[in-house]
Amino acid sequence: MNHFPINFETLAQSGGNPAAGGYPYQIKGADLMRDFVFAALDADDSLIENTIGQFGYPQRKLKIPALPGSGTYVLGSTGGVLSWIETEACD
Repeated sequence: MNHFPINFETLAQSGGNPAAGGYPYQIKGADLMRDFVFAALDADDSLIENTIGQFGYPQRKLKIPALPGSGTYVLGSTGGVLSWIETEACD
């Protein structure tokens, strides 16, 4: 599971001196942007699945077909659809 660079719940619980930029009274815009950029999934909407992620929050993840049971495969596109292709069948 991926973990965000900044965990704001932990920072809010730890408190701090607001005059020194401590939490929970002040949230740094740069910290927020680091998490947002980290979490951004850049893919076609048809390839994105909405799920429940870390700490029970909504999350988006890439839809990948189930792995084959055995053999050696690569993830590729067949007819515009993501699929596992047996390595011997790769052109």
